[in-house]
Order: sequence, then structure tokens, then C-alpha cells
Amino acid sequence: MARDARDRAFGTFYRGDRVECPVCGGRFRAFLPFGLVRRENARCPACGSLERHRLLWLYVERHTDLLHTPRRLLHVAPEPLLARRFQSLPHLDYVSIDLDSPRAMVRMDATRLGFRARDFDVVLCFHVLEHIEDDRAAMREFLRILKPDGWAILQSPFDPARERTYEDATIVSPAARERAFGQRDHVRIYGLDYEARLAEAGFAVESRDFASELTPSEVARFGLLRDESLTLCRPAPPA
Repeated sequence: MARDARDRAFGTFYRGDRVECPVCGGRFRAFLPFGLVRRENARCPACGSLERHRLLWLYVERHTDLLHTPRRLLHVAPEPLLARRFQSLPHLDYVSIDLDSPRAMVRMDATRLGFRARDFDVVLCFHVLEHIEDDRAAMREFLRILKPDGWAILQSPFDPARERTYEDATIVSPAARERAFGQRDHVRIYGLDYEARLAEAGFAVESRDFASELTPSEVARFGLLRDESLTLCRPAPPA
């Protein structure tokens, strides 16, 4: 069964009112389990959103003007569920890029963006930088194309038990990368210095513990992870 058809079938089966997906608006008895390490109540049966996608959407909806004000948005390695929603908003000048995926509008390397400086109001990049060998170059490019009053959410998983990011350019095979970094297409495990890397690229960085700002009933209803934060970045003012 194709994924869309399967998701529609799951959506019908799970229909209820205990949980709600803010991305697609679906209401269900529960979210589906998901993950290599199985997480209960993680995946939306209708649109496929995970906890991080629902957290992002709630933040954008409640704390930005992106959903109702004309903005130029760059979406890196677009998640189909989010891309559909953003593309449906006629006021957005929406552009998505990816080096390989045909789901993106433009094939482009994040370390060499073919856009003018200060071309975008917003950049969204979720769980991508840990796949890019020269992540610092990508960070500098995101800064270059952002308007001075623009903002970005540059989200990557990190290990809070690690003070420093672990990477080794000699580890190249998928199997070795899976053993070292936890996934076959990852090239590092970020540590607590992730925000420092972004700051080195020229960003003012804020780790926003948005989930902790919500009520326990909201966290449960939207199927969020209480300890997940959002990495908000803005061009740092000149020294």
C-alpha cells in the first residue's frame, strides 16, 4: 500500500479526539509509534508529522507572522507535509532546495547557495546539518542569504552528554557511520557546542524551550517532547 493511502487508512482507523495534529488539523485517538528506538504517540496517522514538526508549526503559528504576512521562505530538504502547507499559502514566496531529493523545487547544495545576499526573510532547516560534511559552510550561506531582520530555525539533533561535537572525516562507509554517528547518512554527532558553531558563522542564537512554555495538556494533546527546544537564529548585529 502506498504511503499516502496507508496514512489515510490509519487516519480513519485512529479517528478520535484525544490528540490533535496542528500541521494538518487531524484529530485522533492516538498518534502512531515511530523511530529506530520506538517512540509511542509520535507520528500523525494522516500527514506523517513527528513531534518536531508539530512543535515547529505551533511555534510558527503562535510566535511569528509567517502564516499571514508576505515573506520569502527558504525550506532546506523539505519535509513533504510542511512543504504542502507552506505552498498552500498564497502570500508566501516559497522556495525549497535539496541536493538529491526530487521533492524539492530546486536542486542545490546548501554549502553553495545560488541566491543573492539578503534574499530571504526566513530559512527553515530541520535535521539536515548533521548530514553535511562542511556544515560550517552551510551555516555561513544561510547567514549570507538572510535579510538583516530575518530569522532562521536551524534544528539538528545533539547529544547533551557531549561537550564537543564528535566527527571524523575518515569514517566514510555507511555501516561505519551508523556505528559512529547513529545513522548511515550522518557525518557527526553534535554536542553542546552546536550553538557555538552557529555563533561562529555570525548568528545570534537562542535556544527556545518552547515545549516547556506549553501546558502539560497541550504537550499531551499535540504529542510533543517536553525536552525538545528550537534553535532560533538571527543575523548578529555588527560589532
